[in-house]
Amino acid sequence: MKKTIFEGAATALVTPLTENGIDYEAFGKLIDWQIDSGIDALVICGTTGEGSTLTDEEHRAAIEYAVKRAAKRVPIIAGTGSNDTAYAIDLTKFAYEVGADASLVVTPYYNKATQNGLIKMFTAIADAAPLPMILYNVPSRTGCAIAPSTYLALADHPNIVAIKEANGDISKIAETAKLVGDKLDIYSGNDDQIVPVMSLGGKGVISVLSNLIPAETSEICKAFMRGEVKKSRDMQLEYLDLINTLFCEVNPIPVKAAMAAMGYCENYLRLPLTPMEPEHEAKLIALMKGHGII
Repeated sequence: MKKTIFEGAATALVTPLTENGIDYEAFGKLIDWQIDSGIDALVICGTTGEGSTLTDEEHRAAIEYAVKRAAKRVPIIAGTGSNDTAYAIDLTKFAYEVGADASLVVTPYYNKATQNGLIKMFTAIADAAPLPMILYNVPSRTGCAIAPSTYLALADHPNIVAIKEANGDISKIAETAKLVGDKLDIYSGNDDQIVPVMSLGGKGVISVLSNLIPAETSEICKAFMRGEVKKSRDMQLEYLDLINTLFCEVNPIPVKAAMAAMGYCENYLRLPLTPMEPEHEAKLIALMKGHGII
């Protein structure tokens, strides 16, 4: 049996940035607050962490810093995906060398791939270092989707252990669970589908929402695992308005605004991302106040 990386909620953590680069003081405080709040794992330099606009030096430094700061209190999952397979291999090797607990590897964007190409790419990265890998399927962002049959083709690789499924298609996720549910852990990649994915055997969520409410997002998952399905469902629905507003503009624009409002970082993003539109930000802040977050 492959080892499960985490059960519950992993925060796809924002990266605090200023015009001078990564704000490590803010980053450290954010990591500590997440862990103290009971989060189950942290994803560093993923989509929400603006990994695509970090320099290579920043990307590596952020992963290494998070590993050291977390100090094994929770698993650190390093975003190491790229549409350049050689670079993804190099970054995954680095994450392994500095002590990350797993990698999160997205499908290639822009150049895309056939299903055969995906199998060869993921296998090459998984072969490069003995680091547990989570496959990340988010076709709305990459234009490239992993088919359930492709998961099956990859499921026996010892280093490929899980899926972050953000295709939004419950029927496809059910098909995947039927094919590989006993070989690969499945995590929801969408905060509005935590309970549905867990009902199909999922182990939790890799979450944007948990940047704001780590304890509550983890509890949605833990309640379901305890058999308190109604509580889990009711919590999911309670935060649905907030979840939807966190995605009313391209992620991580809204969550960066939210974390700035909470005092954890500046509301600074790198182009092509820009700060949240004022009318959307006003709605987000009102919802955060309504939920007692600020």
